[in-house]
Amino acid sequence: MRLLIIRHADPDYSIDSLTETGWKEAELLADKMVHIKAKDYYVSPLGRAKDTASCTLKRLGREPIICDWLQEFPALVKRPDLNGERSCAWDWLPEDWSQRAKLLDRSQWKEVSELKEARVGEQYEEVCRQFDALLKEHGYARDGLLYRVENSNEDTLVFFCHFGLECVLLSHLMNSSPYVLWQGFCAAPSSVTTVYTEERREGIASFRAQSLGDISHLYVAGREPSFAARFCETYERKDQRHD
Repeated sequence: MRLLIIRHADPDYSIDSLTETGWKEAELLADKMVHIKAKDYYVSPLGRAKDTASCTLKRLGREPIICDWLQEFPALVKRPDLNGERSCAWDWLPEDWSQRAKLLDRSQWKEVSELKEARVGEQYEEVCRQFDALLKEHGYARDGLLYRVENSNEDTLVFFCHFGLECVLLSHLMNSSPYVLWQGFCAAPSSVTTVYTEERREGIASFRAQSLGDISHLYVAGREPSFAARFCETYERKDQRHD
């Protein structure tokens, strides 16, 4: 089985939709996606993800399957540098998260005090539970750190969602702390991450990433990726996001 996890195109958060650039990115993404035969298309209920998916689905004549748990990961935690002000769990400054080594540990990250207070671990487990329930419907049942194959297949499932949520899904499949991905990986708007199963012994499957954050559909059209989700490349770049 193959999973395509797609981040929404360049967002206009003020209206929960896309910018003009984002709509162009969504159309270029559709140029790529119309050539991929997929079984189902699962979409976040948030506007920016639905609008991104709409360009592909309209051209394919397909309908989305809306999943509430695919919305942006809702965890808001107290940022150490902001006097307790809450922010996305993945938006901590490097000098803060790096002082809490537990955040990078699969078995301990949920126990960090700020995350525990905000019940981030519980929210994470709920998303993973819903994700595993869907994978089981498609023939792959979670069994410890691996998946038991109940119906071996080469179907492709497509997920239109969000950066923070994408990292949650990937960390679950890869059995790692989401902070490894939240802090070490950036998925550009409209990017495609491809994950597939390997069944090296009959009945036992694991997932591996073939590509992370692919934006080849933009480069083919001569377009640079949008900056959303990134922070300043150098501190002097005051036109780029610092906080």
